Amino acid sequence: MNLEQHIEAVIQELYGVKFSVELQETRKEFEGDLTLVVFPIVREAKKAPEIVANEIGAALLSNEVVQSFNVVKGFLNLGLDKTGYVSDLKDFINSKLGLPVPKSKGKYIVEYSSPNTNKPLHLGHIRNNLLGYSVSQILKASGIDVVKVQIINDRGIHICKSMLAWQEEGNGETPQSAGLKGDHLVGKYYVKFDQRYKAEIKDLMTSGVAEELAKKQAPSIIKAQEMLLKWEQGDTDVVDLWKTMNSWVYEGFNATYSKLGVDFDKNYYESNTYVLGKDDVAKGLEKGVFYQKEDSSVWINLEDDGLDHKLVLRSDGTSVYMTQDIGTAIQRFKDFDAKGMTYVVGNEQDYHFKVLFLILKRLGYSWADGLHHLSYGMVDLPTGKMKSREGTVVDADDLIDSMIADAASISMELGKIDGFSEEEQMNLFNTLGLGALKYFILKVDPKKRMLFNPADSIDFNGNTGPFIQYTYARIQSLQRKANNVVDVDWLDVIPNEEETTLIKALLEFPDTIEKSARNLSPARLANYAYELVKKYNVFYHNNSILHANEEKTIAFRLTLSKTVGEVIKESMNCLGIQVPNRM
Repeated sequence: MNLEQHIEAVIQELYGVKFSVELQETRKEFEGDLTLVVFPIVREAKKAPEIVANEIGAALLSNEVVQSFNVVKGFLNLGLDKTGYVSDLKDFINSKLGLPVPKSKGKYIVEYSSPNTNKPLHLGHIRNNLLGYSVSQILKASGIDVVKVQIINDRGIHICKSMLAWQEEGNGETPQSAGLKGDHLVGKYYVKFDQRYKAEIKDLMTSGVAEELAKKQAPSIIKAQEMLLKWEQGDTDVVDLWKTMNSWVYEGFNATYSKLGVDFDKNYYESNTYVLGKDDVAKGLEKGVFYQKEDSSVWINLEDDGLDHKLVLRSDGTSVYMTQDIGTAIQRFKDFDAKGMTYVVGNEQDYHFKVLFLILKRLGYSWADGLHHLSYGMVDLPTGKMKSREGTVVDADDLIDSMIADAASISMELGKIDGFSEEEQMNLFNTLGLGALKYFILKVDPKKRMLFNPADSIDFNGNTGPFIQYTYARIQSLQRKANNVVDVDWLDVIPNEEETTLIKALLEFPDTIEKSARNLSPARLANYAYELVKKYNVFYHNNSILHANEEKTIAFRLTLSKTVGEVIKESMNCLGIQVPNRM
């Protein structure tokens, strides 16, 4: 039984109530190692905070781990047996960093990315992909069997716009002939369509047509709508062009995903899933979950849940996005026999997912209680720092290339690549550039809108990816220098203050993984890694490692350092970040 569980048992015995205990590290100005805040217990105990704290503290002295306690108002500070920490470290190492064995209780689905095939990925997609992949990695580390999926929006009027512009202006241009990634080539024609369409609207308005009517009467949009109709009817030429241009985009997307280091177990395509959901709506109509209006459109009344009436099927029997999402969710749970699912989607879709989850619950799917929307805010860049190819959004490839270039420049300036081959240099620049990008984005609470400043993210000091990566490389260098050190038993070492602090931080790792998984929060894990690295650097600067007075102290400090390195590597791996062995 760990200490938190033991304290919960003591509270149950003293006051007859169940409390979930979460210990905090004791603040430096007070004596102790761990602190319990007793204020939440006071109401049930019906005693003053100081009395409650003293009663719990006295009861805990029977536990061999707790050696002393002191009370400051409603805070119970516990002094722990220092020799116990060394034993705990040994157990932690033997238990493979305290991470659980994978469970076989059904799969958990994480959906992320889900782009449109009419333009390249952008900065918003980067945050989405990094969050989705990291959440998947954290859930896996916590013992959950994860399936990573995306739905690719490969049909609709927006796709036809790119197709039409290429058909009329492309002159047979291909990614190879243009020297462009396929997604950038298709995006170029989407922009061309938009430019022509806006010019046509302007001309119509100049001739006296109202703006809304001009948007509908512009020749380009009419042609695009005709092309969409032909696609839906299976016109061979249109479908072949659609397949060709989409294949260009997929190749481009895959190159960007490879750069980012993210992947998927299964892709769903809207061209297949748009037919899903209609049968489920029909069944829900029979059960009274939905109702039909006089024009034959189908709706659901969500007023009892504080929402409004929501359309789920048009009067002509065609789907809306909600119809498809209902059907796709049901299909996924059939495909994987899943127990839950997280959608990683921007916060502009908050309402949509509230409605979707309520509908699935009303349709009687028990797994609907396991649905979650990881809602995230937009990412901004400092004005003028970077422009996209299209001039409207920040292109993902441009940003990645810029980060790698910045990492190269700073690494060379700081002399981090002395003795590296050209290949080793390029690998390091990629590792640092992407580490800076990923860490800076993931350390921020997903719900918050954030400002991404490339210059701040690549700093080798402070709460950044390169700072953590450098510490890992320092530990690996230390291990290489210690090749000839004799490994002796160190279990009777009494750790000093910095060593104790470091062991305590290591022992928090399994709990951090569990809480990060439960809250779907890469930010919690990212900031844990930063705090661990800060503590290690204090230890490193204040203690001789290879030249300590006793062999057992050297062995202990090397083991402690190695374990910190392993936890850094595992933490960063959960964030999708690589760590270099040298720099």
